[in-house]
Amino acid sequence: MKKIGKHNINTIAKQVLLIGNPNVGKSVIFSRLTGVGVIASNYPGTTVEFSKGFMGSGTNKMRVIDVPGSYSLNPISPAETVAVEMLERSIKEKNSIIINVVDATNLERNLNLTLQLLKKDIPMIVALNLWDEAKHIGISIDVKKLEQILGVPVVPTVAITGEGIKELVKRLHEAEKGIYQYDDKERWHEIGNIINEVQIIKHKHHTIGERLGDLTIHPWTGVPLALIILLVTFYIIRFIGEGLISALFEPFFENLWAPVMMGLSRMLGSTGIIHDLLIGKLIDGGIDFGESFGILTTGLFVPFAAVLPYIIAFYLVLSFLEDSGYLPRLAILLDKTMHVIGLHGLAIVPMFLACGCNVPGIMATRILETKRERFIAATLMSISIPCMAQTAMIFGLLGKYGPQGLFPVFITLALVWLITGNLMRVFIGGESPEIFTEIPPYRLPYFGALLKKVWMRIHWFFLEAVPFVLVGVFIVNILHTTGVVSFVGRIAAPLITRLLGLPLEAVGALLIGFLRKDLAVGMLAPLGLSLKQLVVASVVLTMYFPCVATFVVILRELGIVDMAKAAIIMVTSAFLIGSLLNLIL
Repeated sequence: MKKIGKHNINTIAKQVLLIGNPNVGKSVIFSRLTGVGVIASNYPGTTVEFSKGFMGSGTNKMRVIDVPGSYSLNPISPAETVAVEMLERSIKEKNSIIINVVDATNLERNLNLTLQLLKKDIPMIVALNLWDEAKHIGISIDVKKLEQILGVPVVPTVAITGEGIKELVKRLHEAEKGIYQYDDKERWHEIGNIINEVQIIKHKHHTIGERLGDLTIHPWTGVPLALIILLVTFYIIRFIGEGLISALFEPFFENLWAPVMMGLSRMLGSTGIIHDLLIGKLIDGGIDFGESFGILTTGLFVPFAAVLPYIIAFYLVLSFLEDSGYLPRLAILLDKTMHVIGLHGLAIVPMFLACGCNVPGIMATRILETKRERFIAATLMSISIPCMAQTAMIFGLLGKYGPQGLFPVFITLALVWLITGNLMRVFIGGESPEIFTEIPPYRLPYFGALLKKVWMRIHWFFLEAVPFVLVGVFIVNILHTTGVVSFVGRIAAPLITRLLGLPLEAVGALLIGFLRKDLAVGMLAPLGLSLKQLVVASVVLTMYFPCVATFVVILRELGIVDMAKAAIIMVTSAFLIGSLLNLIL
């Protein structure tokens, strides 16, 4: 390898790009370098997400961007395409340096990207991360020799503990341009030469983490372990979500916000169009946050008290599973199963989120690469995955019947998920790319970065979901005020009584279900329904249409045309399955 150019950086650039393979610890280094003012954004025109923040202050303040993970500068995925575009833009603007984050435990694979970056006209420094794990598994790297060969600074780091981060920041001004001449066809030969010069591997025994990793990815052991982990996770999320609702959010709305709204109600005369839009209808002379439908009552209660607690709980658990290294294994384990419904293994993440609340589940479909995949995933969530609150109400309603009451509901929903997904796979055109993901070793998450990631996602929910929920409640309120909802209810009543075998009183539950599914299920309790009717009603309420919060987020993510297509699938399948259950049971 012949180096033909090298330039020192006299002044610190205004932007730092963190570039590296997926799962090399970029996000943890990003968290170490930046403060709390971090923003998660989508790259323009794509669903690929990246994070940006700042380090330093005053004239030394620098923007730090966590570029989407990439194995190569020859992109084969949307994330890699975005990474290359961000790099090329920075080269043109001449205001950036690169921190190339390299996995010290897999130097050979990582150097493929490093050598490509060295050919670019941009200053660079290498963070040789996971330095502690490399030593633990018997890998020894001569850092000084590697630095001489590459011609740029190389700093060993352990991002999770902060080791080497101070040295990395201190040496940023030493970042250099390394321009090399070699044939790309010979790149792997060059990498082999570098490895022979700088790396020594000693014999080692399998660590506990490696043994656990093998168990969680092998089908015979991985599937039972996955079921156990998901069951435990389910209860943790339910415990955190319901705890936040009962201890914090509901007391705030009932004890503090309700009196304020009642005061405003009296000021507005307790009736009228403005009153009904802002406060909604008074139920028994007071505010019912589930039924009043006001923008300032139900409109705020739904996203903040009904949805947000589960979002906090889910994102906390999801971030732990991501950073610990389990989610990539779960994705690989379930990849073949997900192919049946036209998706790949990574789609389990939004499906998993939807079990707590469909809103974050729909938003998480952004990790899927194609519009087809996002449509299939969002539609399946809406018709076959009840949220945590609705699931709890179904258990409360049918639990007294034991398996005879619960099994028909959840087995039906599972079959709907499988059959409907398979039909969409066959009839909806487009591609579903194969899964390409790296399986990292198990690690104890760095909780500072984990909490920052949770806050970024919650902040994202505030900005992107809440405004649309408020708009949705406003529209529903208008429809109620103008009598459209009552009119639709009268038209639908014969279908519900004849096809589904439900009493007319169940129409109200179906209409309320558009606002809150769990409340709608609860409205079935005083109707004196038979076991058969309860099963039919629970399944139909889950399938027929998403709640207003999910509806507006689907509209935001998929657009009005795909939302209309999804709605047709939902309503048609709900009445079809409900009618079949009414005949069979």
